[in-house]
Amino acid sequence: MPGQTVIGAEERLQQLLDEFAAQIVLNGDAASGKSGWVDALGRMLQEAGNAPVPGLAQQVSDLRSELLSLPAGCKAFLQAAEAGIEKLGESIRASAECVAAGESAPVPQGIAQDPELISDFIVESREHLRSIEQNVLAVEHDNTQMDPIHAMFRAFHTIKGIAGFLEFQNIRDVSHETETLLDLARNSRLTLNSGVIDVILESADYLSREITRIEAGEFAATTPIGDLISRIAVVINGGEATAKDTHVGNDLALLADAMAAAETPMPAPLQAESPGAVAAPPDSRPGAVRRNSAATTIKVDTAKLDFLVDAIGEMTIAQSLVRHHPDLSKTQSATLMKNIAQLSRITSEVQKTAMSMRMVPVGTLFQKMARLVRDLCRKSGKQAELVTSGDDTELDRNIVEELADPLMHMVRNSLDHGIETPQQRAAAGKTASARVELRAAHQGGHILIEISDDGRGINRDAVQRKATERGLIQADARLTDNEVFNLIFEPGFSTAEKVTDISGRGVGMDVVKKQIQKLRGVIEIQSAPGKGTTFRLKLPLTLAIIDGLVVGVGNDRYIVPIFAIKEMLRPVPGMISTIENRREIALVRDRVLPVVRLHRRFNVKPDSEDPLESLLIIAESQESEFCLLVDRLIGKQEVVIKSLGESLRNISGVAGGAILGDGRVALILEMNALFNASSQGKTV
Repeated sequence: MPGQTVIGAEERLQQLLDEFAAQIVLNGDAASGKSGWVDALGRMLQEAGNAPVPGLAQQVSDLRSELLSLPAGCKAFLQAAEAGIEKLGESIRASAECVAAGESAPVPQGIAQDPELISDFIVESREHLRSIEQNVLAVEHDNTQMDPIHAMFRAFHTIKGIAGFLEFQNIRDVSHETETLLDLARNSRLTLNSGVIDVILESADYLSREITRIEAGEFAATTPIGDLISRIAVVINGGEATAKDTHVGNDLALLADAMAAAETPMPAPLQAESPGAVAAPPDSRPGAVRRNSAATTIKVDTAKLDFLVDAIGEMTIAQSLVRHHPDLSKTQSATLMKNIAQLSRITSEVQKTAMSMRMVPVGTLFQKMARLVRDLCRKSGKQAELVTSGDDTELDRNIVEELADPLMHMVRNSLDHGIETPQQRAAAGKTASARVELRAAHQGGHILIEISDDGRGINRDAVQRKATERGLIQADARLTDNEVFNLIFEPGFSTAEKVTDISGRGVGMDVVKKQIQKLRGVIEIQSAPGKGTTFRLKLPLTLAIIDGLVVGVGNDRYIVPIFAIKEMLRPVPGMISTIENRREIALVRDRVLPVVRLHRRFNVKPDSEDPLESLLIIAESQESEFCLLVDRLIGKQEVVIKSLGESLRNISGVAGGAILGDGRVALILEMNALFNASSQGKTV
């Protein structure tokens, strides 16, 4: 019967598909085994031409050509083969089911529409683009190195192969042309000078933007590539690359693309030892690290990871409620108490492990600054080398993402305002090439990040004069260096004589300070005329958990972040006084500090109005210190930060909430806003 003939043909196709799958498993990783799966697909293609499965022959042909274009053994090859096997099997089975039911067989959906394959393409392409950017900067420093050129060629080749497989034609065309250019370079038929490197970086930038667009669900190409292809073709044919402005103005967008990719593990960041931004690592092959770690790492959706961290936070709260339950203190069971203690230890370990899963090396951010320094130097005519240290220092992924813009602003200002031209540096007895350093390290449960340069330093007189003109300070004000330097964080403040497309509008440093404060961090400045400037950022390890002191005011509980506390003391007679019947101050070791009574800030009834029966907490607010007056200290506790919701999110002086061990809710104080609001006489 016809139906039996059809089903018999499909059974034969399924056998050939199984043979192809077996060849991939046995020999897919080895180039020597290539003939096995090629022959298996060839036999299947011959059978598919006469098979009653619509579109199957074209599907097999497309898969065969795409697999042949990919290097055997690479990750993309195995992914494409697995996806192809699954899609072919679905087509064969669906056809058999329809024929058995007396229906028309469906036309199979193309493999290129597989969302999982597209997702893998996005992640892997970003890894390749990071490798390309690292290696191209290394080549610019020393274009005699061949390993980085080979690595870039392989990266563009792999992107081209997968893009063609997924029918992203523009990405495929740009990658193909750039691959051709790099092929000439690796065969010593083309020298990678600065103009050629500009074209390579422009190609990488285009691919990055296209991948971001695809991730957003926009699959139809909208950006014309004719101009870019033409410039690449000119270089390939031996001509000079046409000049084109570097994308300094688009740094924010490019960094946003890069930070979106910071969620995935990446090879160890590079460190520079000489001009040219960064140097190549000992092994710059993009697959070297991944091959060694392939057996021990997996990709996890960040949404699932964030959900896991939140769930473990809830579990920690529940465990704390059990451990502090009043009925538990009445029990006489030693076994129960032992089990509760064991539960506490396990919960603590699980929480620490979950938090460590969100950690990424800060080098993912430092490496993007290397490209920024390179582009700014090309645009301004200045010379600078970027030197990094502590690249493997880990930070919460969310903090790394939020830190991208502030760090970019500070590097831009360093290159534009701090670093002199080669002629000015020579006149000052300095080397023509300036030195910009990015350093990261752990310090007392926090992360310390420093951005320093050996430029001209901050002109104290110019800053003070500009601040006086704008009415920020009095003309006869006597300010310390630190107070003067902090004036640059005022909104709209700039000492630039002219506005450039790099900086000068005064909209950068105030954004930096607000962003650092949002991350519960502090920023300090050190500068010396003619020697340079250092910005020091002190940030928490994570935004999800905080160490705090639980204090009581009346019947309420509040949490003061430990990183903001300098010391605590009990007031003595004569220590606290009132100025002009308005503002209270405390004299602490010959220092006059303003006093903020927490019960007045939140309109609650204290245990006593007498400060001698209260407790003074000396806290830091930005660059100032103040005293926080509370009724009593309850204890130290590590708490999980919980959002207060949309309706309460804008309460000044409150950073969030936390559930204490006894089940009560405590407000987490935001010290900067608390001090500023109290200084202006505001209450909730």
